[in-house]
Amino acid sequence: MVKAEERDDMTWYSCEGCGLMFDVEDDAKRHEERCDAKEPTYLQ
Repeated sequence: MVKAEERDDMTWYSCEGCGLMFDVEDDAKRHEERCDAKEPTYLQ
């Protein structure tokens, strides 16, 4: 499930598995469907 949070006067959506953040909820949902719940290999 994607988690929404306010940061820097914006709403960010994060993957509950790995914590990666997105500014578009649909992007976060698509990522979460494919996420293997490991830490991202790139900087957030």
